[in-house]
Amino acid sequence: MATFCVLVSPLPYAVKKRLFRFLSESPVVAKIAYGLKISFIFVGILFIDAVQRMLRVTAETEQAKTGGQGMQDIRTETNYAARKFYAQRNTYLTGFCLFLSLVLTRTFYIILDLIHTQEEYAKLKSQNAISSADQNKEIADLKKRLASAEAKERDFETLKKQSKQQAAEYDRLATELNKANGSVSDKKKD
Repeated sequence: MATFCVLVSPLPYAVKKRLFRFLSESPVVAKIAYGLKISFIFVGILFIDAVQRMLRVTAETEQAKTGGQGMQDIRTETNYAARKFYAQRNTYLTGFCLFLSLVLTRTFYIILDLIHTQEEYAKLKSQNAISSADQNKEIADLKKRLASAEAKERDFETLKKQSKQQAAEYDRLATELNKANGSVSDKKKD
């Protein structure tokens, strides 16, 4: 029960991470866990024996109560009650021990999975932060390129307008010059 309380206690993340990493990777802890698994097999055998003994003592008590002779002596009745109590106590203790071993094992692996998930989340979050910083740089670079392209486009449009205006002015001046000189050009105007 103390182990269970330590497992579920609200420890800081760094402490819990080190503790569970030690528990899951240490060869000494692995040998202790192997020994505990073997002992829980024996506890399972003891549980089966305790259940059988409890059923047998209960059956003997019922037979003594309903049997032909009955329980005439208070000491005999107390003896049956004590045997029944001890059999039930052993059944509950071994059963609780087996149940607690299952709960401890499952809780340990759930918390270990939680720690691994938190590590993956932190790793993805840091990668996302790095990626978003790179994306922000790329977006700023693309905005600069877009602004320069738009500036070039405006310059090009201005140059086209100036070129059209100069061509129109040239055509007008050429036409006036031809009229003044009296020569007519056979070129077609655009």
